[in-house]
Amino acid sequence: MFVLKTLTAAVLTAAFVLPATPAAAASPIGLTNGFYVNPDSLPATWARNNAGDARAARIQSSIGSKPIARWFGNDSNIGTTVASYTGAADGQDKLPVLVAYNIPDRDICAGHSGGGAGSASAYRTWISSFAAGIGSKPAVVIIEPDALNGMDCMTQTQKDERLGMLLYATQMFQQKAPNTYAYLDAGNPGWTAASTIAYRLGQAGIANIRGFAVNVSNFYWTSESVTYANSLNSYLATAKPFVIDTSRNGKGHGDGWCNPPTRKLGVTAQTGGGAEMLLWVKTPGVSDGPCGTAASTPAGQFNPDLAVRLIDGT
Repeated sequence: MFVLKTLTAAVLTAAFVLPATPAAAASPIGLTNGFYVNPDSLPATWARNNAGDARAARIQSSIGSKPIARWFGNDSNIGTTVASYTGAADGQDKLPVLVAYNIPDRDICAGHSGGGAGSASAYRTWISSFAAGIGSKPAVVIIEPDALNGMDCMTQTQKDERLGMLLYATQMFQQKAPNTYAYLDAGNPGWTAASTIAYRLGQAGIANIRGFAVNVSNFYWTSESVTYANSLNSYLATAKPFVIDTSRNGKGHGDGWCNPPTRKLGVTAQTGGGAEMLLWVKTPGVSDGPCGTAASTPAGQFNPDLAVRLIDGT
């Protein structure tokens, strides 16, 4: 049972009861030899398709050749897609990092990255197939960035439905992907209070999976993210491992969260570094939305100028 130290037993009983569960059957880190580099990531593909562009070699060298998480959204063949991707990584004895990003009413409050499955039922089918596609292969999965933080504009009924979907997701990875380290997204130091997110993590099934992720698609210094993660853990009866997105935090937090100027690439994927892993979860050069230094680039689209800005820190 997940327990929050600061809540009474009566409140806990009314809120949620989850079974204690074991960790993954084997560490995916120990089962592999380094992180998988996706040859078809957006920056690698752009560089390959635009070899004559003066920016291409720099983008490939600094970004396209690095281990970056692959994001998966609505796909009627998601199980096959995930199986193929994790199979390619497994064939190289490398550890792939995947992002499950298909919750209904995705980004409902901010709106830049809207979309997701058409219903709770469709999402359950999708996430079950996602986990089954990984199967026993080693993998790391970040579960639904922004889903727990981006709830403030939702009705209580919508919140409850979302938490139920996330709980189901954690159960699917626990049951169907035993050698996967799955992490629920927990936002960043500048968003929601740690106590609030810790409570939501419990409702969403943190006890079923490895831990949580912080700073996904954001810019906070690694040290700030460690402090925030430790604060989250202070509200949990059992501290959980966490990972940090370092893809764009080489100069810390800038002016806003949407394509802010003068940000820089952070350290590339590694184990340790103050967390269980430091990862490039956000793909550097992919727009946060039509705002900031990419006012005409939709969310999710690669922009080579954004990539170069991150390489140069401009």
